[in-house]
Amino acid sequence: MAGGEDGAGQAGVSDAGPSAWAQELLEHLRPHGRDVGRVVAWLADAVRGTACLLDPSGALVAGTRPPMGEQLVDAVAAGRIASAAWEGRGRHLRLARVACPDPPAAGVLAVSRAEPFDRRAADIVGHTAHVLELLLRAGETTAAGRRLERATSDLRLAILQLLMVEDTVSARRVAAGLWPGLLDTDTACVYVVEGSAEERDRLAGECIDATGERALVVLCPAVDEHVIVVTPGETEARELRSLVGPRPRTFLGGSARQALVRTATAYGQAVSALAVAHFRPDKAAVYAERTHPERLVDPAALRCWTARVLRPLDALPHHTRAELLATTRLGLEFTAVNAAKVLGVSRNTVRARMERVETLLSTRFTDLTARAVVHVALNTQEGLAGAPADQVAPHDDPVSLRDLLSGPAMVTWAHDLLSRLDQDTRDLRRTLRAWIAEGGNAERAAQRLGVHAQTVREHVRSAEPVLERRLLAGGSDLYEVVLAHLALGDLEPPALHATKAGVQDAAVHR
Repeated sequence: MAGGEDGAGQAGVSDAGPSAWAQELLEHLRPHGRDVGRVVAWLADAVRGTACLLDPSGALVAGTRPPMGEQLVDAVAAGRIASAAWEGRGRHLRLARVACPDPPAAGVLAVSRAEPFDRRAADIVGHTAHVLELLLRAGETTAAGRRLERATSDLRLAILQLLMVEDTVSARRVAAGLWPGLLDTDTACVYVVEGSAEERDRLAGECIDATGERALVVLCPAVDEHVIVVTPGETEARELRSLVGPRPRTFLGGSARQALVRTATAYGQAVSALAVAHFRPDKAAVYAERTHPERLVDPAALRCWTARVLRPLDALPHHTRAELLATTRLGLEFTAVNAAKVLGVSRNTVRARMERVETLLSTRFTDLTARAVVHVALNTQEGLAGAPADQVAPHDDPVSLRDLLSGPAMVTWAHDLLSRLDQDTRDLRRTLRAWIAEGGNAERAAQRLGVHAQTVREHVRSAEPVLERRLLAGGSDLYEVVLAHLALGDLEPPALHATKAGVQDAAVHR
């Protein structure tokens, strides 16, 4: 049977040498050629017939299925026989068992051709079955590795989300199993590395290698180009800088050192620094502490006012209150969609929590002045979280928002900031005031001013480099500009129950 009439050329093998087919088969084990479908197609061509691979359930995996008896297929798949041959209707059929990564189940390789199977054709079928076993086993190993990587990535994200809502106890408990000692710290810095979305997985892997598992490296759930790194040490920060340097179109923004419970604040600082990094030669920047308006007011008065503003939330259970505050803090810094991705909840959940805070505080977050004022209160409250009780002013001290903002230092700061806009002949200051008054809506501001909406956007965009603050993106930078307008009386204070002292006690206790 093994005579010359079924030689290599007749079998479809390109090389007439005795080992040509084996060499071609081995090529399919190279990393670039590992494809079950391609191997089955090669086999069909090599034996000048048809071939297919069936999974343990009998479903077609690859190739063209020839007519064959199901009982014979079941017997091979079950291991009752290792292989089988059948002849009839002018066709010759060979079945070979292909072990799958999940024993005792096995697939079946079925090959059909018009000529009888000589020694060479039978060898090709047998060796191909072994190659398919190797490919299936390698594929399962790769898939298992990917599942493990996804699970680990999800766990890292879960830890970050716990930190974002100030649940450091649970975050440490989750991290302890895989990364012992990772969060055994009271303070940490947050860094955001920006690259391309296509290269982000590789970039995250390099961040993990650079920090040596001494940092929490997370794929940002909100921005596809970002990798978030929470690190307690300074060495890791230097490693991240060296990682960014040689890579094109890769940037690094870092926060100031913050208490671990203030991870959300640190994250906001890192994002702000990242915007600055785009204009730095070394493509890296760390958040620079500047004169924030809340630091220009009497600390005792600010604490008193903050306590009054947030008093309606005091009656809530501790967990609920912390959840609402953490969500609102992120929701004021970012869009509801991005805040939801960071927290791992739906955007409707974020909006529902913020609406509940709106109701409790008797205000609306569509008003930029209300957003700015509540933002100050939340940041002040967060800063007081670890302060001794004797440093927190009692709730009954009368103080109003106007009192807070009317001090000489505050007014001087506000005038110095907004007067920068006066040098532009387009009256950017007037446009910005109208845009803020209309809740950041360019169309409504344009109607108020009698100009085109695009003109409003261009004016606001032009004001950003002059004020050295991002306005269109919202968040802390915008709120500082809003507070400057309030301090100078260019905007009316928001309708908030605690903005006037001694008058809203009834509203506070509703």
